[in-house]
Amino acid sequence: METSTICVHGAENNTTITGAVTVPIYTAATYAHPGLGKSTGYDYSRTQNPTREYLEKTMANLEEGCGALAFSTGMAAITAFLELFGPGDRIIASDDLYGGSVRFFDNIAANHGVSFDYVNTSELQEIEKAVTPNTKAVFIETPTNPMMRVTDIAGAASIAKKKKILLTVDNTFLTPYFQKPIPLGADIVIHSGTKYLGGHNDALSGFIVCADKQIEEKLGFIHKNTGACLSPFDSYLLVRGIKTLAIRMKKHDENARIIADWLCAHKKVKKVYYPGLESHPDIEVSKKQSSGFGGMISFETDSEQTAVKVLEKVKLILFAESLGGVETLVTYPLTQTHADVPLEKREQNGINARLLRLSAGIEDVSDIIADLKQALE
Repeated sequence: METSTICVHGAENNTTITGAVTVPIYTAATYAHPGLGKSTGYDYSRTQNPTREYLEKTMANLEEGCGALAFSTGMAAITAFLELFGPGDRIIASDDLYGGSVRFFDNIAANHGVSFDYVNTSELQEIEKAVTPNTKAVFIETPTNPMMRVTDIAGAASIAKKKKILLTVDNTFLTPYFQKPIPLGADIVIHSGTKYLGGHNDALSGFIVCADKQIEEKLGFIHKNTGACLSPFDSYLLVRGIKTLAIRMKKHDENARIIADWLCAHKKVKKVYYPGLESHPDIEVSKKQSSGFGGMISFETDSEQTAVKVLEKVKLILFAESLGGVETLVTYPLTQTHADVPLEKREQNGINARLLRLSAGIEDVSDIIADLKQALE
């Protein structure tokens, strides 16, 4: 079944005896048993809920995994993932991650004895060089947030399998509509479902999708016992959002390509970071493993004053954190998404006072460009 069809129809035929064509919201916290030692398959909603279960099966189908777990936030999903590791374990991570992930890794996971080796995962040899006897996993974003670096997932998977370590891919930016890491060799896929999967900036959520049943069972145990499961109503919102994922992603991608080209030609824009540009160093990798480039663009203006002016002058575009919704958003990574990343690391990655990150929405692209034009004047 094609991805766009799975988006609409989800995990299975959902029509019940009522004939309802939408997924019911099961708000029950607990479920009655037919008798001692007997169960309907549902006991307590932290363990499983029919609405959340439908969403999880949909995500597993979309990512071509054996199972999925829905969490209250993307960070809750990452927290559960880190519970797989213990004192002395090391994880190789992309050196250009979302700032919230870096903050969690360095300030919370590190307190539990887990260490992180940050490398440019776009250079596969850097991954291989960083492997130690205590390395247990590689954690990558591709494209990265916010500098849009691309990692060869199949290449990273080959190294991980050779070294007998896990490969985890944060697939938030491209979603399973444009990129499927598990068929490329990833063991675990993570999403902030708050972004493109929900698509409307109205529900927080996170996902882990597993390629291996044994890993899924371990994470399921963590999910059940730590309790950060997605609520029935938010599960419903994610099911509803995913129904339009395919058509939204097409429009995000279409708009972003046009906006990126326009920004490249603007005299006050010095650099544009977008995987779909022919000048992008990793474009051939993107073409090999992805069917689209997504809606995320970062660009560097000619001065800090220009960047600040854009944030203050945009009208249609909203100056707000997050991404992936139908509205176009612009973010200032230096003080928002990456404020807690050490200054030296920010500067090394190009996250400076001139950098802006744009999440291209689904508005008419001419209106988005008109707003950028007046803000840059």
